[in-house]
Amino acid sequence: MSETRRTFTREFKVAAVKLVTEKGRSVSEAARSLGIGAELLRRWKVALDAEGSEAFPGHGHLPPAEEELRRLKADVARLTAERDIPKKSYGTLCPGVAMRYAVIDDHAGEWAVTRMCDVLGVSTAGYYAWRARDASPQQQRRETLTAAIAAVHAQVHARYGSPRMHAELADQGHDCCVNTVACLMREDGIAAKTTRKFRQTTDSNHPHPVAENVLDRQFDPTTKNASWVADMTYIPTREGWLYLAAVEDLFSRMVVGWSMAATMTSRLVVDALGMAVARRLPGAALVAHSDRGSQYASDHYQRLLGSHGITCSMSRRANCWDNAPMESFFASLKKELVHDEDYPTRQRATASIFEYIETFDNRVRRHSALGYLSPADFEALHPG
Repeated sequence: MSETRRTFTREFKVAAVKLVTEKGRSVSEAARSLGIGAELLRRWKVALDAEGSEAFPGHGHLPPAEEELRRLKADVARLTAERDIPKKSYGTLCPGVAMRYAVIDDHAGEWAVTRMCDVLGVSTAGYYAWRARDASPQQQRRETLTAAIAAVHAQVHARYGSPRMHAELADQGHDCCVNTVACLMREDGIAAKTTRKFRQTTDSNHPHPVAENVLDRQFDPTTKNASWVADMTYIPTREGWLYLAAVEDLFSRMVVGWSMAATMTSRLVVDALGMAVARRLPGAALVAHSDRGSQYASDHYQRLLGSHGITCSMSRRANCWDNAPMESFFASLKKELVHDEDYPTRQRATASIFEYIETFDNRVRRHSALGYLSPADFEALHPG
């Protein structure tokens, strides 16, 4: 009997093709970032193109009024920067003369050196004498490391603090400790994005039966497809809330299923679980854990679990720690992506979140629970 093939949901296919049609990526680049074959993605694109505009409403461009507003905001920011010679930056720095010289050197192409020397209280002659000196080997090493930190910071869109930054630098061959990385990030004003206040979405006041907490906070299974966790969250857009349901494999912290919609119904969580089952083909020993919300307790969701022999597990009432890995994923998603965005439409938010999950969190982002490996790299090291 031939082996069952993994499949992908239509929701996944549409989002994947939009990386090409709306994000400007080549087919091979988009396929590589998703871990699928380029020919497979090309076939999806041909099939969806044949459906016409219904498959891709809009093309990802801002209306002319919004484009103009964005340009005006950029002009205001530039004019403000040109007016405010870096006094604020100076206030966060150590008061040493060398540090002030370094600030002047960083902005030499933007403002007059004599004016900056006057603002920062140093002599122009002293600055040029400092600039003429050769940097010590230690200073050269610190500058090289700072440049590498800045490059990684830009590459991951300001999502790494010092521990993940250190892991990335070590993987690139830089010999440094995490304390040095933290110090250089602080001196250069490089910081990870911060979190915001948590908002609860679980509604456990319903007549449906709830399952026992089978998982019981055993968050470190030894094989994949042994324990999954699932939950929902909300994403603000100017059209209203976009609800996201996700399923994560605890073995590798990979998000194996997701679904997004304008309403928070049982269909949302069923579609996310359906994607996970289609992609992973789990065996009957799988435990799927969630909160005790009405969507997860519904007959719709429970029938899907039963049809695949999956054991249901639910958190205790008002105990978010019973589903801590899923809470952690949503916190990272919002801190590292959503809180910096102003999505005009749910469609724009869906494309952005798809890209974060499939091309960054699953394949690039270093997870502390995995020894600072990405889920894809962790699974590659632990096949089976």
